[in-house]
Amino acid sequence: MAPGIQIAQQIRFGDIDAYDHVNNVVFLQYLEDARVQLTYADLPGGGTFQDLVGKDLFTLVGRHEIEYLAPISFRPTPIFVNIWVTNIGGSSFDFGYTITEEDVSVVYAQAATSMVLVSRTTGRPVRLTDTQRTALEAWLGDPVPFKRGATRTNTPTLAEGNR
Repeated sequence: MAPGIQIAQQIRFGDIDAYDHVNNVVFLQYLEDARVQLTYADLPGGGTFQDLVGKDLFTLVGRHEIEYLAPISFRPTPIFVNIWVTNIGGSSFDFGYTITEEDVSVVYAQAATSMVLVSRTTGRPVRLTDTQRTALEAWLGDPVPFKRGATRTNTPTLAEGNR
């Protein structure tokens, strides 16, 4: 993990599916909740990252990746989403996450999200400012250690293989 923050997430009864565990789609909602809380958290110099984004821009999800490592059953105690920044690009930045017990003794999932800063007027990506970069750097940490990351290969798609 890294210098991000840890957000408690209460499991709702409606989060549970027919298999008696939190549905895979709900995991993405937990990540979204943590992402919103982080970007609205007070920065050391005052304000929030959302204040730095302003009203003329917004951030869009460009990509999600998630590995489900253990099921979560319904219970009255919360689980925790740990969130940090793993990469800062020109107009984009990436979040890393783990969904865990508070003491991180059990990791239920790990995930990554790529965000893109976009103009509300043009719908086009906009470069991050130095101030926005500095704010994101406060949460900068290691990449998500996906289990399959090292074993992936560039396998051609069906369409590429039939050329």
